Amino acid sequence: MRWGRPLVVALVLACAALLPSSASAAPKVAWLCKPGLKDNPCDVGLSTTRFSPSLQRLGVDRIKRPRRPRFDCFYVYPTVSDQPTPGANFAVDPELRSVARFQASRYTSECRMYAPVYRQITLAGLNGVVPVSAEVRERAYRDVRNAWRRYLDKFNDGRGVVLIGHSQGTFVLRRLVEEEIDPRPKLRKRLISALLIGGLVLVKQGQGAGGDFKHVKACRSRTQVGCVVAFSTYNAPPPADALFGRTSERGLEVLCTNPAVLGGGSALLDSVYPTRPFASGTTIGVAIGLLGGPARRASTAWLSFPGSYRGRCTSGEVNVLAITPLGGAPVLNPVPDPTWGLHLTDANVALGNLIELVRAQASAWLKASR
Repeated sequence: MRWGRPLVVALVLACAALLPSSASAAPKVAWLCKPGLKDNPCDVGLSTTRFSPSLQRLGVDRIKRPRRPRFDCFYVYPTVSDQPTPGANFAVDPELRSVARFQASRYTSECRMYAPVYRQITLAGLNGVVPVSAEVRERAYRDVRNAWRRYLDKFNDGRGVVLIGHSQGTFVLRRLVEEEIDPRPKLRKRLISALLIGGLVLVKQGQGAGGDFKHVKACRSRTQVGCVVAFSTYNAPPPADALFGRTSERGLEVLCTNPAVLGGGSALLDSVYPTRPFASGTTIGVAIGLLGGPARRASTAWLSFPGSYRGRCTSGEVNVLAITPLGGAPVLNPVPDPTWGLHLTDANVALGNLIELVRAQASAWLKASR
């Protein structure tokens, strides 16, 4: 049977309509940090100078990045964008590079680091300078979800992974765990842990489970895997209108896990900060300068202040990681005001403890997966 040209054209167009468009088949994924990426802000030196609480030099740790890390990290950064629109674009602005260095790069002593660029709600949107639509909020999540799926498809190869988020990054990752990981046993088995810092992870009161996740529970030991670590830091009793540590949802509470002692109680924290300051001229750079944290110069890439602060999770109506300075360590300032607590230093005030924890959890995961 001979087909006329009109019929052939109609069939071709009909078949083309059934195929996924290039936009839906391959959504844009941009990377801030990824192995092999040129000019990678997570690829920095790891040598560290240690100081006492009174800022006396104690020594230098020469830390080398492993040639073949045995697990991965997936990092989603907090609200940092100074773009004037409600939602950011995919540009890798200086504040993105700085926050990756501050919060994520240190973990490369243990893991391969993947960090997507996402069109986050900007500081202008967060502060109400410009209105934020539901589409802008949804777009931020979709960008991270698309990057997560691309990572699984192209790079993961069955490896264990640690999720790391702070502030807006934690809220995005909380939804990602709820929708993409918690319901899927195969993906839960790849989850070493989720460090969901500076946000609101909800669990059933007194249980460390339930709430946001059905299967992923609070981490209560250094060898527990597939679990979540969550906390927000304050160094004074949070006010009634505190942004973190409280929930009005009946039967639920905000999870607080002390990274230095997951089983509960009080413990010394190992605070770690980059020697190089946050990008100058940025909003977050100015705000970090107002914290009043420990400051010392060194030739190494990092500064460590072990034992300068003690951390303890409070319990009851408000659940936060209460920070106490020790031995003459500087008293940190809540920025921008007491409702935020020490939000801007959440990711660094116990960074040394978090890295040790990730190392122990990854070892347990690797042993169990043999």
